[in-house]
Amino acid sequence: MTFKTKSAVLAAVLSLVGSQCVAQSGAQKIPGVPTIPVDATIDQAKQAVAVARAGRKLTPKSWPNGARVAVCLSFDVDNEYMANKQPLPVPMSGGEYGATTGLVRILDLLDRQQIPASFYIPAVSSALHPDMIGQILKSKRHEVGVHGWIHEYLPTIGDAAKEEQLLNQAIEYLTQATGKRPVGYRAPSWAFSPNTLGQLIRAGFLYDSSMMAMDEPYEIDSDGKPTGLIELPVTWILDDYPYFGETLDGSLPSPESVYEVYKAEFDGAYQEKTIFILTMHPHISGHRSRIVQLDRLITYMKSKPGVWFATEEAVANYVKNSSTTAELGTGTGSAFESLKK
Repeated sequence: MTFKTKSAVLAAVLSLVGSQCVAQSGAQKIPGVPTIPVDATIDQAKQAVAVARAGRKLTPKSWPNGARVAVCLSFDVDNEYMANKQPLPVPMSGGEYGATTGLVRILDLLDRQQIPASFYIPAVSSALHPDMIGQILKSKRHEVGVHGWIHEYLPTIGDAAKEEQLLNQAIEYLTQATGKRPVGYRAPSWAFSPNTLGQLIRAGFLYDSSMMAMDEPYEIDSDGKPTGLIELPVTWILDDYPYFGETLDGSLPSPESVYEVYKAEFDGAYQEKTIFILTMHPHISGHRSRIVQLDRLITYMKSKPGVWFATEEAVANYVKNSSTTAELGTGTGSAFESLKK
């Protein structure tokens, strides 16, 4: 790829992600979140960002069996999610592809490669295709986490009680469907409201995987105090949606080019001895040309010595067990205690 082509690709990706952010935040008034004036004081700025901040780094001194990097493959099983959308037949069919075809391909690939993955599922998406849970859990390697009720955009709900009701409904549904209460959470659209963090702590989640403040595991702080909630961070750079688009109309349709981005990010994580978390969607990366590159990426990562493929639940538990209870902010007077109330 020439420098000119690379520059054009980067511009297109930034344009797409930027337009998504404008559509979700700039064009919508977020209830309960005041804008910050240009002449804001330092105290105002600190207060504005205090709800959820990056706390202590949690990358352990070593990964299991001397591995130098943890690799988490994760899939947001959105399928035909309908939150704030008109459920027209053709767009819904594009999402349904994830359940009928994409997920099957992905599970077959993971079985052949003998590696685990984390699947985050909106409860309604699961209810529309109740056989998905059984397919995912059949190998006994994978994890199912919460991804909202109907892929709701939390910042615009504007009602803390309603938001918590939807969260609890999703937990209850997935608990019944899987036979185990989920310990991991990923916010729909990776978007929190001012109420979300406290609700996750009250619900007893082990970890969240929605934020982007570091390239490694960290503890979330709130109002200057540790919460005890482990963050396994994501990034748009390692998400298939900006590149391919929800309806396969993304800004970087070349699967080979996307592979190179993923590979470079993995190489960096390997060098830094931290973690590599890749986010994909069955209705996007489950297509034939895309899954070939995912297979290629897995094969490349497996060729390196010291790579630990794990679910995010396994990583969070390892991180937790590598830290003392006090270090994870569960002591008296911590933000964890106040947010539980």
